[in-house]
Amino acid sequence: MTLAVEQAAAEGARVVTGPAARLRPVPAAGWYTCPTVLDGVTLGMTVARDEVFGPVLAVLTADDVDSAIALANDTEYGLAVSVWTCDVSLAHRVSRRLRAGTVWVNCYEEGDMTVPFGGYKQSGNGRDKSAHALEKYTELKTTWIAL
Repeated sequence: MTLAVEQAAAEGARVVTGPAARLRPVPAAGWYTCPTVLDGVTLGMTVARDEVFGPVLAVLTADDVDSAIALANDTEYGLAVSVWTCDVSLAHRVSRRLRAGTVWVNCYEEGDMTVPFGGYKQSGNGRDKSAHALEKYTELKTTWIAL
């Protein structure tokens, strides 16, 4: 099992899917793990606090919208978040309160090169893509010449 999944299980999360979350070697390509869903995850667990760069979904539950927003914002990170609802007014209210650089509503990983992309808090500094990113790749210079 991957370290993140093993640690989550040891901390009390329930492994719902992921055939034993076995690691399997792929010659000359590295190590891969099966997509895994963890249920019963709480904010105190490492898997809820750290970014897991792999196919691992940690499910935290909330009793209402305010609790869900509090859970989503209670992190050091804030790159992106997705909201799923058929209530467009609710989507607007929730997206304003979420501390993330991108909020997707009823979709995920939509984007365009003309739209800035970047996170809040520990998820980045500045923005990539669009005219907003040009400052990162240019150096301004002022030259004064007295004639």
